Amino acid sequence: MQRHLYDEDHEAFRSSFRTFVDKEIAPHAAEWDAAGIVSRDLFTAAGRSGFLGMEIPEALGGGGVHDFRFNAVISEELMRSGYGAVGLGLTLHNDISLPYFMAYCSDEQQQRWLPGIASGELITAIAMTEPGIGSDLASMTTTARREGDHYVVNGSKTFITNGINADLVITAVKTDPAQRHRGMSLLVLERGMPGFERGRNLDKLGQHAQDTAELSFTDVRVPVANLLGPEEGQGFTQLVTNLPQERLSIAIGGVAAARAALSWTLEYVKERRAFGAPIGSFQNSKFVLAEIATEIDIAQSYVDDCVRALGDGELTAVDASKAKWWCTELQGRVVDKCLQLHGGYGYMNEYPIARAYADARITRIYGGTTEIMKEVIGRDLGL
Repeated sequence: MQRHLYDEDHEAFRSSFRTFVDKEIAPHAAEWDAAGIVSRDLFTAAGRSGFLGMEIPEALGGGGVHDFRFNAVISEELMRSGYGAVGLGLTLHNDISLPYFMAYCSDEQQQRWLPGIASGELITAIAMTEPGIGSDLASMTTTARREGDHYVVNGSKTFITNGINADLVITAVKTDPAQRHRGMSLLVLERGMPGFERGRNLDKLGQHAQDTAELSFTDVRVPVANLLGPEEGQGFTQLVTNLPQERLSIAIGGVAAARAALSWTLEYVKERRAFGAPIGSFQNSKFVLAEIATEIDIAQSYVDDCVRALGDGELTAVDASKAKWWCTELQGRVVDKCLQLHGGYGYMNEYPIARAYADARITRIYGGTTEIMKEVIGRDLGL
């Protein structure tokens, strides 16, 4: 089915980003995968090419265009190329971290941080999850005690994407430990602050090129000027407000990853022969791929509607939760079925479907598990 989400500007942007992937990512992907981290040069190259901070005002180094469809193009192209895990840090920087800086920074903070975010010289991350609390953010124990013009931060975070590379870490803290939701605030911790330590780069099942780290804070003195928002206690509301875009971003990647897996598999089954015929000519292959193609098109239609709703300021947490759980579960089903159609070769890492299989498993967990998404939807149903 023909899509009507994009116009000529988006397709020109897609062509430019596709060239960027071929030039700046493809030659280094295997090296970064083995190292467990991408080079910081990827971010500065993306910044020079206009692929970071598209909505940051031009006066501060950005593109000055508030249109999430450009973000969606980047995600789709990363997945199409098979380098979604390599480029995850870029989508987190653009789709998930940047909205906090755009919505909650003071003029002084924007002048201080946005130019570096747009250029890729300041890599961003967001630190919410702590060991042992999972999705129950209100139970976090990282504290920020105010002392004059500084907060003193103590605690730890885990599973932080861009955790090793990040220069600016939006950190959820308790400024009032006696309160649950109303006691949460967001502070920006900066590289080099004494007491701010990064633990090991976590060894993961998939998404190897994406640095994912443990962070620890021991009496870190953070200027009050690094508080996001005009006052303490707004952190939970800020997080809830931005979660729909985060979950939509993950859904976009899920559908795009499924479509990429379908494309690779169609190519494979047309060329691979067994019993004297292409394996794509077997009825089972036809039926499996027909089901996959249908599910992808149906999911794509819903996701495109969600992108439009986001642009119109109408995307709800419930609709984003539906997109997130359905599309990531779809991603998992599709890559599993496509790997099966590759036979033994599907288990070889030289084939993109093998890497996609390992990379897909986490998407049903990060950004809110499938179970949490269903809980959000169930509550909206009055249950």
